[in-house]
Amino acid sequence: MRTALVLLLMLAVAAVPGSLFPQRTADPNGVVQWKRENSSSFPVVDALGLFDVYSSPWYSAIYLLLFTSLIGCVIPRARHHLKALRARPPRTPMRLSRLPVHCETLMPREVDDPNAVTRLIEIAELQLRRAGYRVERYDDEGALSVSAERGYLRETGNLAFHIALVGVLVSIAIGGSFAYTGQRVVVEGTTFVNSLSDYSSFNPGRFVDGSRLSAYSLRLDEFRVTYQLPGSPGAGQAGGFTAAVSVRDAATNTARAENIRVNHPLTISGDRIFLLGNGYAPTLTVRNAKGDVVYSESQPFLPQDGNMTSLGIIKVPDGLPQQLGLVGFLYPTQGVLPSGAFTSVYPDLVNPIITLNVFSGDLGIDQGTPRSVYALDVEGLKQKTGGKTGTPSLQLAPGDTVNLPEGWGTVTWDVADDAEPVKRFASLQIQHDPSSWWVLGFAIAATIGLFAGLLVPRRRLWVRARPASGLIHVEYAGLARGDDPGLRRAVDELVRRHERSLGIEPASTRSP
Repeated sequence: MRTALVLLLMLAVAAVPGSLFPQRTADPNGVVQWKRENSSSFPVVDALGLFDVYSSPWYSAIYLLLFTSLIGCVIPRARHHLKALRARPPRTPMRLSRLPVHCETLMPREVDDPNAVTRLIEIAELQLRRAGYRVERYDDEGALSVSAERGYLRETGNLAFHIALVGVLVSIAIGGSFAYTGQRVVVEGTTFVNSLSDYSSFNPGRFVDGSRLSAYSLRLDEFRVTYQLPGSPGAGQAGGFTAAVSVRDAATNTARAENIRVNHPLTISGDRIFLLGNGYAPTLTVRNAKGDVVYSESQPFLPQDGNMTSLGIIKVPDGLPQQLGLVGFLYPTQGVLPSGAFTSVYPDLVNPIITLNVFSGDLGIDQGTPRSVYALDVEGLKQKTGGKTGTPSLQLAPGDTVNLPEGWGTVTWDVADDAEPVKRFASLQIQHDPSSWWVLGFAIAATIGLFAGLLVPRRRLWVRARPASGLIHVEYAGLARGDDPGLRRAVDELVRRHERSLGIEPASTRSP
């Protein structure tokens, strides 16, 4: 048991890095960002498995050792407990006065009633049995006694707790092999189809190949968010986020409207869809010098602060003299810092502005190396605007068109609806875990077992009676296994009930 407790503590300590470092299974973009900010230490941290804590060899070793130790703890305890359940309550000790709680009294007895002692013990036995005790009567050299015990539910609860803990570990281990987690950014008006090719990132379990995903689609109809107005308490704070979606299940070919809110996931065909984040996705169109469209998309811009200053990357691989990369900042409510730099002073769209810095050269797309759509490696690229180029950054308001450097073409901020000049996007996480209900069931069982182990007292009570010069000498005693502050109260209550049922006033004062 001590080994299991030490291993459980080690498992808790080993899980701490999982909350300090971004995990590839839950936050792959966070790992990329951490690598960018800590390029020198990243290889060491990655080699230690701190970005994959829960699947690392050292965490798995602790997990398996804990699992083995718990089984080794539970099996012998279960055998001993079953043997104890079948055993008779122990014989009444010869000297009850040596027990922690003890009292005695003298009761009158009719001279011609030889069964008075037997009747007294039978009444005590019946009362103890009704109170939930296992009882056994003994005849000890002229004295009759009843031995009672209860509280085996305490050990049953302890065993249930440990067995349930093993069940949780097994459920997580097996269920994790059939689980998967995926992320997808969905822009208003676009549809996500639950297929492997439509995920932005996908982290399958050991036995998941992505070919048998549940067939459904989800369209983001509208993303609603409200902000506290300027001048009010908590100005600029979001009052709530709601993603209004249309879900179509391929199995039934039916569509329905649903809402996804923070901490209120949507469940579809066993998948739970969580709302992780949101932002703006302005529609930008790039045309070449001939006026041909070479790029036109609603590109998500990732929020950088509480006022929704957002960073977006546009990559144009074809259609221009060179490949083009645009690094843009969206300011929903544009303001100016004392230094002259732009900033956003409010998260809602009051005075939206986009600035773009233009880079040309090889974007590294043609080599087949995976590249994040939310980052641009400017090494080896030539900067055309902004920075030290002497050419101002491109600046657009909704509906504006500006010229690219060197007459290469134009960039337009397209607006389909004057009331909503910028579309919004929702960042969704799709989780499938077939073991979740098993884990919940075992967790509930473990909680019940833990409460039983903590709250149910294990105690033994004895009542002994013997004839004594026309009287009956009666002793009451109690013994607890472990700390039981209610033991004396239980013995006193036994004495009161016993005397009340006999209808006999004590002939002498009870003594502890």
